[in-house]
Amino acid sequence: MSKIIIKTVSTKKETMQFIKLLWKIYKDDPYWVPPLIMDRKKLIDKVKNPFYKHAQMELFLAEKDGEIVGRIAAIKNDLHNEYHKDNVGFFGFFECINDQEVANALFDKAKEWLKAKGCTSMRGPANPSSNDEYGMLLEGFEDEPRLLMTYNPKYYLDLCDKYGFFKAKDLNAYKVSNEKIITSDKLKRVANLAAQRSGIKIRSLNMKDFKNELSHVKYVYNKAWAPNWGFVPLTDEEIDALADDLKPLVEPSLVLFGEIDNKVIGFALVMLDYNAVFKEMNGHLFPFNFIKLKTKKHLIKWARIITLGVIPEYQKRGLDAVFYWEIVNRAEKLGIMLGEASWILEDNEMMNRGAEVMLSELYKKYRLYEISI
Repeated sequence: MSKIIIKTVSTKKETMQFIKLLWKIYKDDPYWVPPLIMDRKKLIDKVKNPFYKHAQMELFLAEKDGEIVGRIAAIKNDLHNEYHKDNVGFFGFFECINDQEVANALFDKAKEWLKAKGCTSMRGPANPSSNDEYGMLLEGFEDEPRLLMTYNPKYYLDLCDKYGFFKAKDLNAYKVSNEKIITSDKLKRVANLAAQRSGIKIRSLNMKDFKNELSHVKYVYNKAWAPNWGFVPLTDEEIDALADDLKPLVEPSLVLFGEIDNKVIGFALVMLDYNAVFKEMNGHLFPFNFIKLKTKKHLIKWARIITLGVIPEYQKRGLDAVFYWEIVNRAEKLGIMLGEASWILEDNEMMNRGAEVMLSELYKKYRLYEISI
């Protein structure tokens, strides 16, 4: 029987092995979208990524017969545990060949590291947190992932189940069809009624006042999502870093603020699905692939509703319907007729009901696993 060696990532070479393992795992998968290598480097960089100012992470590689065959990260998010008053550790960036022994060795190593840090359970995948790519694809494998959503082979579910993980929570993703919505009176009627009653005004992101707009995002995001399971507030530095990353891809007409009496009470971030372009780049932005961000933009057929939230005191007034109606009409003007609303907690009744009002289809699910340490 071949020996499995688990080693800690400690050199630049090993960091690249950690990142590039993806190309081995997914080489024959037509639905996989290669991430930009420079973005992956930044995401796991403990100096450049402000997430690691309140979190610790260790990366591990699995080697068998002289080949790299798996990887995992063990993550202790101090802000999560402070916010939720628990001792949960996380695993993330999990990739593995279809070999239960390799998967077990990786999960064991992550558990061992987290236990030494005082964690009493391990949850994931979180890459590296709930504010990044989150969850393991459970249903909907015959489709490419939308922007910033996860993708994995189906056998990963078996690797987790056989290890002893249990379901912590499922996340829903809905397929939204503009044509279906616009030809129905239901959403329009609900949106118009809610707008008349509340006096809400929807406006686009003002790129010339970007810094001030970001302060509105921070306010709404950390207030509207606070009650949600697993939520961790974004620090100012994290929001600034996220904004810097997304700014070159932002379509201002799809970043919406809702105002009542000149006060921002809601926010929606909708991004064009640049995964359709990234697939053409094979992980490299330079030297010339960055040009494809413009020349290949016609390949984009989808948008993703990444966040849509209203602060608590204005919830349950149908204001989400106002946002949805604006989104589908603005997207149509850009020639985007399909959207994904994701991700939504399986037990978030208000958001799941909102997706149903949009006549959308629950077409993908993601799972968060957990195990006691």
